[in-house]
Order: sequence, then structure tokens, then C-alpha cells
Amino acid sequence: MIRVEKLSRTFGEVAALNAVDLQVRKHQTTVIMGGSGSGKTTLLRMLAALDKPSSGHVWFDGHDLASIRRKELYELRARMGMVFQYSALLNSLNVYDNVAFTLHEHTQLDESIIRTMVTMKLEQVGLRGFESFMPSELSGGMAKRVAFARALAMDPEIVFFDEPTSGLDPISAGVIATLIKDLTQKTHMTSVVVTHDVHAGLQIADYIILLWQGDIIAEGTPDEIRQHADERVQQFLEGRPDGPIPFSRSKTAYIDDLLHKPGVVRIL
Repeated sequence: MIRVEKLSRTFGEVAALNAVDLQVRKHQTTVIMGGSGSGKTTLLRMLAALDKPSSGHVWFDGHDLASIRRKELYELRARMGMVFQYSALLNSLNVYDNVAFTLHEHTQLDESIIRTMVTMKLEQVGLRGFESFMPSELSGGMAKRVAFARALAMDPEIVFFDEPTSGLDPISAGVIATLIKDLTQKTHMTSVVVTHDVHAGLQIADYIILLWQGDIIAEGTPDEIRQHADERVQQFLEGRPDGPIPFSRSKTAYIDDLLHKPGVVRIL
């Protein structure tokens, strides 16, 4: 469904992605994993056309999202759904209006039809009957499920998830992971999930891409990733603090930075 060629993104002198090549397969769940600062959210934003690359291409249904015209981009976005890390619900709207928002904005459907569609989407995420609740009255897990229902409102071909289980208790995280897996299979949609949650990622993925410092260091099925020979992969899966992936991302020696700071006298 999506093909990425030599995709790079830099922020000043920092390279978030380094000439990445990958494919997102139709009707499957592709999980992008990696530690903080590995480039996974940057990659997701470019796959969803929320950001432009410094160089390279993102092909979606024959269109290069890196250079597409705005009108065409908006048409393609109608075929995409997005679940943001912190749900991004509109606090002034209740659950019903949050889920119905895109239907009101982008269709001319009668309100009775919209109400039926919202009821169906909330049923899919297990929250039918909560239409009148405000976002402030929802738990973190419930807010994520409402965001999921909103992303499904237009029956998108592909849904992007940014850290869907982040900040949730184990049960809520398990519910969200199961929803993603089940709805991807039942509705034949395509899901792209960014997460550092190893358990959830391995549970729901058909295919996994593992990033480290802007590079893909491993990709394959969950079983292939579990058995991967790269020590960086095993360190990430096991959550070991010591290994080839260092805690510090600094490029210079700490003592050198201290000695060259203004006001610090260097002793020779």
C-alpha cells in the first residue's frame, strides 16, 4: 500500500531518518518499533503526509506524498485515519460529536445516517452508550478508543497509530492492542503502528520494522525479530540497559563540553 524510497529527514544537524527503504503491505498490521529518538514518529508523520521529508519519496497508490499538490493530498487523506499518541480529542465536544466530526466536515449525509454510523463505530470499540460523555470524563484507555472510533468514521483504507498503548495500564493496553489486531483482520484495513511497547508490538504485528538512530536495523515477522542475531535487537526486546545501544546520544565528551563552556576556566 505504501512504498518508501531513500527517505531522509533532518532537523538542523540532527538526522532523524537516514535514507530509509520500506514497504507497508495491504490488509496487514505493520509495527514500527524503536527506542525514544529512533525516528519512528518522524517516519509515521511522513507516511501519513503530516510532514515532508528532506529527501526521498513516499508512494501511496501511485502518488508521491513528498511532492503531491495540496488538493490531491486532501483527497488522499480522506482514505487515511490517524490515532494520535494523546488521543487529540476535541475537549469542547462530547464523544458523539468527536466521532462524527469528520462525517460532518466531509460528507453531506443526513444526521440520522451519521448517528447510525457513529453508533456502529462506538460499538466496534466497545463504547456504545457513552455518546454524551465529555473527554474530561473518560479514562485514558477510553479516550484512545474514542480516538480509534473517530479514525474509523470514514472507513479508511489505512489507519496510523502513534504509541496507542502509551500511558495505559496493562489491561487497557491489552484492549487497545486486541482492537487493532481484530479490526484490521475483520475490516481488511491496513494498520501502521508506532510503539516502543515490545509486548504489544509483537502481539499485533504481521510485520515489524525496528529503527535505531534513523536506520532500519531489523525487519521481519514477529518470530524473525525474536530470533534476530543483531545484539541491538535483542537488547531492545529484553529492555537491557547495557549493550550496544548506549543511554547517551551525545557526540562529544562530557568533560570537553564542561571545560569549553563560557565562564569555566580551563586548567592546562
